[in-house]
Amino acid sequence: MERLARGDVLISDGATGTYLQARGLEPGGCPEELNAGRPGLVRGMAADYFEAGSDMVLTNSFGGNRFMLEKYGYGDRVAEFNRLAAEHARSAAPPGGYVVGSVGPSGEFLEPLGEVTQGEMLEAFVEQVTALEAGGADAVVVETMTALEEAALAVRAVKENTNLTAIATMVFDKGPRGFFTMMGVTPARAAVELRAAGADVVGSNCGNGIEGMLAVAGEMRRATDGYMLIHSNAGLPELRNGEVVYPEGPDWMAERFQALVEAGVSIVGGCCGTTPDHIRALSGRLRG
Repeated sequence: MERLARGDVLISDGATGTYLQARGLEPGGCPEELNAGRPGLVRGMAADYFEAGSDMVLTNSFGGNRFMLEKYGYGDRVAEFNRLAAEHARSAAPPGGYVVGSVGPSGEFLEPLGEVTQGEMLEAFVEQVTALEAGGADAVVVETMTALEEAALAVRAVKENTNLTAIATMVFDKGPRGFFTMMGVTPARAAVELRAAGADVVGSNCGNGIEGMLAVAGEMRRATDGYMLIHSNAGLPELRNGEVVYPEGPDWMAERFQALVEAGVSIVGGCCGTTPDHIRALSGRLRG
């Protein structure tokens, strides 16, 4: 927060899921189990992104909440997996490098749409974020959210139970009437309400390539003058010769990341399909 207050632009990392899948994570496998089962791989991922120029690296804990881990039979290992995720990233961080705990959606709907109460969901997020703090995280990014109520509960878990910086981002899809989350939230509403919920930084991740993210960032910036983070996909995935390909290359994206910075985004980085090469190109573009 001190660096952002000085006007610094921070470079985040790239994708976690596609990085791990390229190195042996099976489709449908549990990424968080790798924190215990293949610690060298997780540490190596953090090291690769820091070496490429990232100021901050996200932990391998996106699906590390109780609801998601119970689907894999690991519901009793929430604290272990999240603590290890932060410890692995911390072990690779250079002086001044930040570790940011990744907290994704619970995979459940709150009452009355679903069967989970606000108290139960808050408790699950508290369990996750306190373990991330215990492992050495500097901040938490509540990411890929579609429902404001759930995102607000996750931010509350951070602010009321840790001393960590709280970042919150949502995922938007473009339809005939513009950008909305699956639950009907616009970028402008998300920016205002996430800040009201206590988020220190707001923004968007996933769901769009860099051009779409420029439009989302513009809508958010018009609604708030606070700090913003954008994690852009390397375009929307395409199926080519039986393989999933993300079409936006490092140099092409890096040029447009500059436009995001000029639009007032404080933290820039990648989501699905982005690699250490994307971050290296981004770092070269912003810092030479």
